[in-house]
Amino acid sequence: MTALPRPCVYLVTDRRRLAPGARTSRDELTALERFLDAAIDAAVDVIQVRERDLGARELAELVARVHARARATGTRVLVNDRADVAMAAGADGVHLPGDGLPAGRTRRLGPDWIIGRSVHPGDDLSDLADVDYLLFGTVFPTTSKPATWRLAGLDAFGAVASSAGTPVIAIGGVTPARASAVAAAGGAGVAGIALFLPPPAGLGPARATVALRDAFGAPQS
Repeated sequence: MTALPRPCVYLVTDRRRLAPGARTSRDELTALERFLDAAIDAAVDVIQVRERDLGARELAELVARVHARARATGTRVLVNDRADVAMAAGADGVHLPGDGLPAGRTRRLGPDWIIGRSVHPGDDLSDLADVDYLLFGTVFPTTSKPATWRLAGLDAFGAVASSAGTPVIAIGGVTPARASAVAAAGGAGVAGIALFLPPPAGLGPARATVALRDAFGAPQS
């Protein structure tokens, strides 16, 4: 089991939102890697590579390159869902969707991995022995989801944060202004996509990281 820093500043990738005008997949990946270089320089705590449409080889090569750049820093690189890719790329761990592999089985593949799981209101939280953190959402309205998407809300987040016995990170519509409410509700950190995007879509990795840590009252490194 691995303890994440608290508060945890957690970036989730989406290369299509990052580079909507890119003409080719190669252009998207180039933009993504430059963006993640900036995120590593900004000292984000976790990068979750969530590029689910990439083939296993292309994804593993991407994760390996990002992990090589992050290795000497405090940034940890996780792969969404694909334990096989995490193994091939030497990543720091895996983030499991709610319907993904059981955490215990994943732990056997990577005893030293950071393993997280997505959870939503009403999910069974009885077996978290092999999970290092939970990613709970969608907490606030977000452009990543349709307007009709059912929100979990801050009260539900706080209930899980106080009862899970495992660090719980908020995702979905988190802004620096809302991050202080997440901290007050017992959150271990915040995660997002849009917040980290370069302006005007977001604040960019450096400004977002500073603002989020300020919201939690955390000293800057």
